Amino acid sequence: MKKQKIKINTGFTLVEILFGIAIFIAIAMALSLFSRNIWVYNSFVSAGFVDTENSRKILKTMVSEIRTASTADTGAYVISQATSSSFTFYSNIDSDPLKEKVRYFLNGTNLQKGVVKPTGSPLTYNSGSEIISTLAVNVTSVQFSYYNKNYDGTTAPLSFPINISDVRLVKITVTMDKDPNAPPAPTTFSTQVSIRNLKDNL
Repeated sequence: MKKQKIKINTGFTLVEILFGIAIFIAIAMALSLFSRNIWVYNSFVSAGFVDTENSRKILKTMVSEIRTASTADTGAYVISQATSSSFTFYSNIDSDPLKEKVRYFLNGTNLQKGVVKPTGSPLTYNSGSEIISTLAVNVTSVQFSYYNKNYDGTTAPLSFPINISDVRLVKITVTMDKDPNAPPAPTTFSTQVSIRNLKDNL
């Protein structure tokens, strides 16, 4: 008696092929979305890290120059102007023996620094010779707060307009936001500095 051979179809049906393609596309899309999210997150982290490092360097320079502020070479008082968005003072910020007139201020979204070197005989500070440089961009606000000799860490700042002879400590608060319409959220950096040559306990 002959045995009947059973033919087994080992191929894929159209439905199985379509189902497999659909699964492959879904996995590919999920991986693509995941990779995009990782890239965006890394971009945010990287941008935040760069902003933080740059802000630390900028504030470190500001603190160093404000701390060593002293009487101008013309005899003018240590502090020239103190407002909520700008601070002007005299300090020797370079290697020469003369003290520069230094101004920190917000111009649009740029934190800028103006420097005037004294010239002439007798020496004068000519505002027309001010050299301005940009310290930081994408700055949404710069706030200068001022405190007198009674500051204990919780004391309220001096009210405006400031009596500059009362100022002993300056607090600087800088807020940066590269794109207000996209994350990450604005970043705020703050520091404070005592003006060494104005300390009452010397």
